[in-house]
Parts: sequence; C-alpha cells; structure tokens
Amino acid sequence: MAKSAKVYGKIIENLEITEAASEGVCIGKHEGKIIFVPFAVPGDVVDVMLVRSKKNYSEGFIRNIHKKGPSRVNPICSHFTLCGGCRWQHMDYQTQLSIKEKQVADNIERIGGVEVEKTFPITPSPNIFHYRNKLEFAFTDQRWLMEDELNKATERRGLGFHLPGRFDKVFSVDCCYLQDDYENEIRKVALETALLQDLSFYNRKSHDGFLRNLMIRNSSSFHWMVTVVFGFYDKQKINTYLSELKEKLPLVKSWIYIINEKANDSMNDLDFNLFYGDEFFVETMEHLRFNVGPLSFYQVNVPQATEMYRMVRKLSNLNGSEIVYDLYTGTGTIALFVAPNAKKVIGIENVPQAIDDAKKNATQNNINNAEFYCGDLAKTLNDSFIAQHGHPEVIITDPPRSGMHPDVVAQILKIEPDRIIYVSCNPATQARDIALLKEKYKVLETHPFDMFPHTHHVENIALLKKIT
Repeated sequence: MAKSAKVYGKIIENLEITEAASEGVCIGKHEGKIIFVPFAVPGDVVDVMLVRSKKNYSEGFIRNIHKKGPSRVNPICSHFTLCGGCRWQHMDYQTQLSIKEKQVADNIERIGGVEVEKTFPITPSPNIFHYRNKLEFAFTDQRWLMEDELNKATERRGLGFHLPGRFDKVFSVDCCYLQDDYENEIRKVALETALLQDLSFYNRKSHDGFLRNLMIRNSSSFHWMVTVVFGFYDKQKINTYLSELKEKLPLVKSWIYIINEKANDSMNDLDFNLFYGDEFFVETMEHLRFNVGPLSFYQVNVPQATEMYRMVRKLSNLNGSEIVYDLYTGTGTIALFVAPNAKKVIGIENVPQAIDDAKKNATQNNINNAEFYCGDLAKTLNDSFIAQHGHPEVIITDPPRSGMHPDVVAQILKIEPDRIIYVSCNPATQARDIALLKEKYKVLETHPFDMFPHTHHVENIALLKKIT
C-alpha cells in the first residue's frame, strides 16, 4: 500500500467496519468517506492508521481493536498478515462463504445489470485446510527478517514465499496449512540440507545464486513430486544435493530439476530433467485419468474442481446429439467430462503444451469424440472454423481472470448456440461479458463455488439460454 504524505500516520478512532469489499478488504465510513481496511471483519470497531487518501476513499491498517466482530476468529498460521496465501484466516468460514456469495450476486445483478432467474447457494470447499496439491517456494540469500531479528546476527538464507506484491522479498516459512503436512517436512529438509552443504541461494537483485525455487506437487493418492530450480548448471552439486534429499525423503517418488538462467521465474519455456522416479503421476477425477507432470496445468483443489465439472456437465444437459465447443479448454478436463454425453466436443486453447496434454488425456481415457485445436480464440473461432467443425448447440467457456476477448463474445452472439455455460474465476469480468450477451441470452442459473478457502477468490458457473 503506497503512502500518501498528507495523511500518512493519521489515526481514525473507533471506526466501525460495516461490510466486506472486493479484493478481500473490508470497509468502514468516516465523515462520509469510505476507508478500506485489510484484516478486518464486519462488526469490528477499530482504530485505523491511514496510509493513503484519494478523493473518494482512504486506505489504512488496524492499529487497535476495541470490539471484535462476531465472525472474527484466531488464525492458525503464524505467518498470517505477512503471507498473501490465506488473508481471510481471521474470519469464520461461513462468513467467508456468505461474502463470496454476495460478491457473485452483486457483480452479475447490480454491476452487470443482468437478472438471474435462480441463484443457488455457494458450494463450500470439501476441505478448508490442506486443500492444495501444488505449492511453489523461493530460495533467497536475503530473507525478510522479523522484528525480533533485526538487531541480531542471523542466517539470512531462507526458503519461503514472496511478500504480497514484492517479488524481490521472500520470508521463510515455518509451517504452511495449504498443502498436506508432508510438504512442511520436504521444505524443512530442503532448507536444512542446503545450509549444511553451504550452497548459494538466489539473489533477486543481482540474479545470481545456485538454489532458486522449489515446487512441490502431490496427487490425491499422495504421490509426491519435487522440482528444484537451479540458477546455473553444476552437475556435481546437483547430484550431491538431490541424492541427499532423496535419501532423507523416501515418500517423494519423483525428483526433477530445471536450470533457469533467466531474470524471471517463469518455467513453462524451460526443459525439465528427471533425476529419479516417474516424470508424471496419475490423478483421477471420477472415471477419468490425467497425467500430471512438473509443468502441467491442473486444478490445485481436485475435490472441489470435480464438483464444479459435475455441475458443468449437469447444466450442459446433453443427450448425445449435440456438438459442444469448449473455449479456453486448457488441458481438456471439462471437455473430457462432457464428451461421453455429446456427439462431439471441440476444445480450443492458445497454449500449445496444454493442447498436447489435452490430446494425450483424450487418448489415455479412450475418448474418441473430443478434438483439440491450438489458436488464439479471437481469430480461430470464425465462420470458416464453424463450417469445418459444425455448429455448436452448446458452448462452454472457462476464460482466464481477464474474461473473454470482445471478439470472442461477438462471435458467440453470431453463432447463437442454444445455451452457454460460463465458468469464471472472476465474477466481475464474467458480469461484463454476460452484460454483452444479454441482448440474445438470459441467465437461468448461477452456481458459486469456493475453490480457495481463506481468500477472496470465488468461482462461478452461469447457465445462459438463448431468448426465443
């Protein structure tokens, strides 16, 4: 939160927090002006130190809590407020769900100006802790020090998460509740072994250092896969480090490493090297089997993703005679879910590796009526493509947070499928797109899903029907 010199440090006393706003913060009003406050809950009465002020709003941090709101609970994580992973841990889960449910309704009905015939309650996550199957950590030679460490001689090398919005700052993680608990053991051993071997840790300003990143994945059947990213190639050091980790962590079945000499941390354009074990594990959703490798895109909350895809299949209401287009198909998970009930499914995605994985997934699951094509949807979904592959009765779309490209929305309006199932990870952009579609479509149902407990993020599925 950037500082504003004129107001920085000003204290607003006894501010009543009235409701939750977007992006996970809450709001109160002082002298008619909205104040955004992180780590608050509705019903709190707090003293707030202002750090920024604009014409219509101010921002600040809690300095003192006079009265706790009824939904305030004690967070279980010692890194709460420092870490960006679970910024609603101080709020009871039912309140989180209610806020997300309201957020979806507000975006579609109030902001998008679209009437929904039936809004269903949000589906809670089956697990609210240990629900993720993938986490990424960063090695650093200049870890963020806690207040009680500032004047002490201490080890600066560490392994943990970036501070929110600060990719040059990393704090060491002692214990994380996002993934199964064995992840904590893997991370602890990875750090201790690196310190014992006196390896150099990455510096994010000078861009040098041997140990750079650690990615931990696990399947529902607890096949553990660990990928270590090194800043440069040193065969002896890599073998020594990974051999010791393999010996100390027998539950890890796949050891992989990547060499990244670039300035950024992206890995999708880099080759992975199998050090030991299997280069992928098999994850299942219902009867479907998916190969998941170190760089594969796959939902991080599998039980909840399965429930979402079941809902998509139900809303598609297929009888076996329909052609279905699955836009932004990714690795084809939704397409393969609905394919047994369709005549044909066409998946389109602009990431070549994802399309390759989608084709392999179709083959592995003996699904012969799903076809996948790589291309920019704004250009690929044209009259020629429709003429070649058939007119879709149903379109399923699952775009990124930015929503659909305006040209894609325009083309859908031109195609006029009988129904659209819009899966969204951002209700605001979903509402924007649905508002553009409402000239020919009405929204029959919305179904929110909580994929990421203790965060403000929410998924939503909307069923749209062509107006006749």
